[in-house]
Amino acid sequence: MSDYVRRILDARVYDVAVQTPLDPMARLSARLGCPVLLKREDLQPVFSFKIRGAYNRIVRLSQAAKAAGIICASAGNHAQGVALSAQKLGIAATIVMPVTTPAIKIEAVRYWGGKVVLHGDTFDEAYAHARQLEGENSLTFVHPYDDADVIAGQGTIGVELLHQHPDPIEAIFVPIGGGGLAAGIASYVKFLRPETKVIGVEPVDAASMKAAIAAGERVILDRVGLFADGVAVRQAGEETFRLCRELLDDVLVADTDAMCAAIKDVFEDVRVLAEPAGALSLAGLKAYASANPQRRGALIAINSGANMNFDRLRHVAERAEIGEEREVLLAVTIPEEPGSYRRFIQLLGNRTVTEFNYRYAGGSQAHVFVGLRLADAKREKREIIGQLERLGYGLIDISADETAKLHIRYMVGGRAPALVDEMILRCEFPERPGALLRFLDGIGADWNITLFHYRNHGADYGRVLVGVQVSPDDRIRFSDRMAILGYPYEDETANDAYRLFLRG
Repeated sequence: MSDYVRRILDARVYDVAVQTPLDPMARLSARLGCPVLLKREDLQPVFSFKIRGAYNRIVRLSQAAKAAGIICASAGNHAQGVALSAQKLGIAATIVMPVTTPAIKIEAVRYWGGKVVLHGDTFDEAYAHARQLEGENSLTFVHPYDDADVIAGQGTIGVELLHQHPDPIEAIFVPIGGGGLAAGIASYVKFLRPETKVIGVEPVDAASMKAAIAAGERVILDRVGLFADGVAVRQAGEETFRLCRELLDDVLVADTDAMCAAIKDVFEDVRVLAEPAGALSLAGLKAYASANPQRRGALIAINSGANMNFDRLRHVAERAEIGEEREVLLAVTIPEEPGSYRRFIQLLGNRTVTEFNYRYAGGSQAHVFVGLRLADAKREKREIIGQLERLGYGLIDISADETAKLHIRYMVGGRAPALVDEMILRCEFPERPGALLRFLDGIGADWNITLFHYRNHGADYGRVLVGVQVSPDDRIRFSDRMAILGYPYEDETANDAYRLFLRG
């Protein structure tokens, strides 16, 4: 650890980076009952902390290596850091990015003078291609996290934090992708203030560091979620794993709704739009504060970046209320008779109804998809569910049902009770020209498509809910076809929301 402290104190970052402020979050502090501070790495020239590590690595290259040029693989923030650093130092930089990278990030790299090579649908494919070009062209590869100089550059954030807040710090929350930021900050903070906790935070569907620490060795996740694309890493770095396993006090996980709620918190307190990976640490901070009411000192979250794709904002806005537990989604069964809807709405009182979806389908029962905004989440939710159950209403709380929130809430009404052998799949595919057609071509004409819902969420990956008629004796062949297609999917045929609103 002392070796890294020396490296951090000797790091060259301020030729291009700035010392970012540590802003108080007054509203959130009042809600949580303790000082909450936000480290504003979104104010760097490339709107991300990545400039620190990239520049510290590149500036230390030999003259021969600088003359030959550099290369990296990245889906966005590291790419911009490398491109700006190379421009500052007069070095040719090649940046390999997945084809699915949002245009805003590609154009930012080109703005800073980087040569962009688009290759593959995933970071892993882009990384492999960059390594191939490195050997073919005698370039120097600048790793996004698993490099001592990169780790030391990110660690300068720890130096700033301890200077900016000399008072007691209960815990510092750091987003983890490959682990370079967490390893750098922990190396410095734990050396000077071992009593201060350093806690990593990962998306629940991309928790490679947490899995590695639990296993005692690095593991490769089968796949990762892409909402927080800046930390969507299947395997933690070798050196970063060594440091994080030794130095971190804990690694927490947060889901998409928690990240959306944290994005809203950041906006309400400091009027900036954090990217999902940037708000990840704040989501972990809030979970920690809820689970640990006895605290001594401030809680600090690192806002690691603000490279938000604007089209993604509608998805964030939809999910923030649920993530903050300010909205509950219920599937409620009520009598199919005159006056029943009026009676049901009367039971809800003056609560704000955010959604109310229903379509007549015959029979004696009606199924309603209803959303309610809550002021006191835990108390009101228990009250509403208890009241409805006592009055004999059948209901299911679907606030945490991903399929209901992504798809079925927009499709309520189209039921087909006579349909046989229907399978329901929730799928993801790269959001690129021709991807939807490839998906349909991959399924082929052997099976009848009975349902199809696609909605663009402004993300790198599109999401589809598809129904397919597949007889029981043909399901192995269908599964093989889906495996060849290669798109990740979940079988949602037994999903309660599907059964109530689409199946009948």
